Amino acid sequence: MLLAIDCGNTNTVFSIWDGTRFLGTWRTSTEWQRTSDQYYVWLSTLMKFQGVEADITDVIISSTVPRVVFNLRVLADRYFDTRPIVVGKPDCLLPVDVRVDEGTAVGPDRLVNTVAGHDLYGGDLIIVDFGTATTFDVVDTDGAYIGGVIAPGVNLSLEALHNAAAALPHVDISKPQAVIGTNTVSCIQSGIFWGYVGLVREICARIKAERGREMRVIATGGLAPLFQQTVDLFDAYQDDLTMHGLTVIYNYNKDTA
Repeated sequence: MLLAIDCGNTNTVFSIWDGTRFLGTWRTSTEWQRTSDQYYVWLSTLMKFQGVEADITDVIISSTVPRVVFNLRVLADRYFDTRPIVVGKPDCLLPVDVRVDEGTAVGPDRLVNTVAGHDLYGGDLIIVDFGTATTFDVVDTDGAYIGGVIAPGVNLSLEALHNAAAALPHVDISKPQAVIGTNTVSCIQSGIFWGYVGLVREICARIKAERGREMRVIATGGLAPLFQQTVDLFDAYQDDLTMHGLTVIYNYNKDTA
């Protein structure tokens, strides 16, 4: 029974995998001060509330926030009596190559998404992840991670706009009825929504042109469903891509141990 933990800059997701399916998935805000005891009380309470009974034997962690990893390691050791697999550490093996400039540290979440994308869809992929940052990960024909693009995230852009311009309100992102806004809120929503549609289209087109081949575009992340409403922007949407990747990496490490 596997506990998969995906720690992002904004949220941390816990999922329990029984080898064939996820029994439950829970999300909390990412806070490096949170102790292993707090994690356990929170997780065990939610499991009990939803009637999830699981004897967790293994833990795998992907974290873009290094300061959080220590307490997650303690959680695995103290409450589940196991040494966790931590993506990005030397002892965590990946089923795909990473071909980037020497000395470059690739975010664990991007490696996990690459593994998941290749496992589900094969090679020649562009994986667009709408997280705190909007990232584009390029997966080669053989599944290798070969680089990508990082842009500010949608909510980050909205927050920056609100903070930098005192007269502009904070708005929730949604697909506007028309491109031309007739009030301040609709103007901002149009700029953000259609601006990011244009960003995704242009970056994906340039990646394909640079690679000189057709590539499938896979979307994931919290805001991906919103942008999926735009015709032909993505070839597929996968809401649990990162969690699937963690199970693939876990199985690969167990098989090669």
